[in-house]
Amino acid sequence: MRQRRVVATAVAVVVLVVGAAVLLWPQDGHRVAGPPPPSASLTATASPSPSPSKVLPYPFFVPGTCLDHPQLSETVTRAEARPCEGSHDGEAIADVVLPDGITSDAGIGRALRELCTAPVAEWRQRQGGDGPYYGFPLGPYLQYYQQGMHEATCTLTASDRQGGRKLTGHLR
Repeated sequence: MRQRRVVATAVAVVVLVVGAAVLLWPQDGHRVAGPPPPSASLTATASPSPSPSKVLPYPFFVPGTCLDHPQLSETVTRAEARPCEGSHDGEAIADVVLPDGITSDAGIGRALRELCTAPVAEWRQRQGGDGPYYGFPLGPYLQYYQQGMHEATCTLTASDRQGGRKLTGHLR
């Protein structure tokens, strides 16, 4: 009986993670012609300086932190910081704060994509055409958002799928 409960719990967690991944997955990998004006609620650093990540119950990284993510790497089961000098999925490029009033996970996904548009466009341009690069926002599920956790991370990755191209150093 206990084993069935553990299996059922594990299946439920996997379903929730996959559902959130579908809702938060970037819509496309096309390059943006030019960056829109930055959002007032956007907090980005000009030159990344990695420091310890804030402790939240969802993936959150300070700009300049390199990472692997389970949607992009088969070798990890949760988002994890990685040394930038080795192979990794992406790099945190900006931390943003979600606005008040969002009422669904889909709304969080839309807000994340909107808030990350300008930093992603800026960082893509800095890479000098050595791409493609993809915006990959990381933020809270609705349950955490409703508890006041509005912090999120914009990342830039070299792939939009598992087993794709990896970064091997800091972004420029």
